[in-house]
Amino acid sequence: MLNEEICKLRDKLNKSIEQGNDYEVTYQLSVQLDELIAKYYEELKNNKKKLAWMTM
Repeated sequence: MLNEEICKLRDKLNKSIEQGNDYEVTYQLSVQLDELIAKYYEELKNNKKKLAWMTM
């Protein structure tokens, strides 16, 4: 799910850059994308911890 959101937002950001949209719009999209990516990696880390705990 997060993966799909990341892909969609990345595409939106790329289009914003290509179209030369206002800097603030492009910047906000970039910040949102960074936050989603951080959330994605946090979930991966938590899932690995859960898996490690379950295999003990």
